[in-house]
Amino acid sequence: MLTRRKLALLTGAATATALLFAAALPGAASAQQKTVVEFWHGLPQPLGGQLEQIVKGFNDSQSAVQVNPSYKGSYPETMQAAIAAFRAGNAPHIVQMFEVGTATMMAAGPAVKPVYQLMQETGASFDPAGYIPAVKGYYSSKDGKMMALPFNSSTAIMFYNKDAFQKAGLDPNTPPATWPDLIEAAKKLKASGSSCPFTTAWPTWVQLEQLGAIHDTPFATQANGYGGLNAELKIDAPLYVKHVQTLIDMQKDGLFKYGGRDNKADALFPSGECAMIQGSSSLRSRILKEGTFAWGAAPLPYWPEFAKGDPKNGIIGGAAFWVMTSPKRNEAEYKAVSQFFTYLAKPEVDAKWHMDTGYVPVTLKGIEIAKAQGYYEKNPGADVPAAQLTRTPTTENSMGLRLGNLPEIRNIIQEELEKAFQGQQDARQALDVSIKRGNTVLRNFERANKG
Repeated sequence: MLTRRKLALLTGAATATALLFAAALPGAASAQQKTVVEFWHGLPQPLGGQLEQIVKGFNDSQSAVQVNPSYKGSYPETMQAAIAAFRAGNAPHIVQMFEVGTATMMAAGPAVKPVYQLMQETGASFDPAGYIPAVKGYYSSKDGKMMALPFNSSTAIMFYNKDAFQKAGLDPNTPPATWPDLIEAAKKLKASGSSCPFTTAWPTWVQLEQLGAIHDTPFATQANGYGGLNAELKIDAPLYVKHVQTLIDMQKDGLFKYGGRDNKADALFPSGECAMIQGSSSLRSRILKEGTFAWGAAPLPYWPEFAKGDPKNGIIGGAAFWVMTSPKRNEAEYKAVSQFFTYLAKPEVDAKWHMDTGYVPVTLKGIEIAKAQGYYEKNPGADVPAAQLTRTPTTENSMGLRLGNLPEIRNIIQEELEKAFQGQQDARQALDVSIKRGNTVLRNFERANKG
């Protein structure tokens, strides 16, 4: 006969045995656990912190998935880390890749799972038509399928110091719309005492890539690389030669200051040193924090004789999120990634990111939400980037660039521009050498990735 004490002991033992047996079953222990998604990004503070708040919003919105964001350094450093991790068989689920790494990612083959494929396989709701055409086109394949999820997109615009304009006798509410207008404004700014009337950040992106787009002039053959790996640079066209020579001449005349490669010149405007800067629209957040003067934002100026009518849309910068593969990755993990992407694609999330950071909305409804909330009325000029991106339908010259190893090509062009600014060569020579060196990079990429 079982005593009450023996019954309790047997029951406890049976319960313990059942728990041990259950723990041994595949997936039983993880049934109550969240699916973890590793997400590597390249945004430093404060933007990195704002991105991680977006991730926290997703994590808090549901209980099945945990996205772990990790800052991996600059965009190039993040790209190299992701490549190394893939080769080692432990790539992150998602990596944030800057726009100039698009061709490299598209050529990565099995290392990447295209977003359109991910969303189809997981049954997620996803509407590519909801994205701004210039953004959608940049991250789409030749047949129009989206390969990555756009998120933090920017474009190049002009910021100008209204106080400096007033002092120079210029209308602070009428920024220069054309390059001849800008040159005249720079002369008046210099005459009024400005030591730096004009500068530019991201010299290659702004002064050549964007220049070609808004003037509907090819930067490279094969539709700027969209048509194939055998593209060649075409930056010796009259538009580019005249433009670069204009910058060289403006520097000699004290109207333009070369501020360095990439975004090195960014600091020259918020500090008040330079009265005009052309750079990323995302510079807005820094100007808001550091600037102590009245300022405005305007579209990039254009050359009337090369514009072929009205200027076309600008092209995007920033980055997108790419899904990486791994030998151990399972369906549940891909499903988790698609849930996260579905959250990021919400217009309200897009609009909040835009209004918090200065990056442009990537969805058409995101723009509508910002308008409805009165954001552009309260923040004059904040609508300039999106307006410039959407002012015309994209052409094969204004869709963006799809060139292999574009970061390396950008550095080559910057090197040759620097020699020109130092008086070692003129615009034609700088661009000719850039083409020769850049085409070597393109041929190496073509050989390495030709199927």
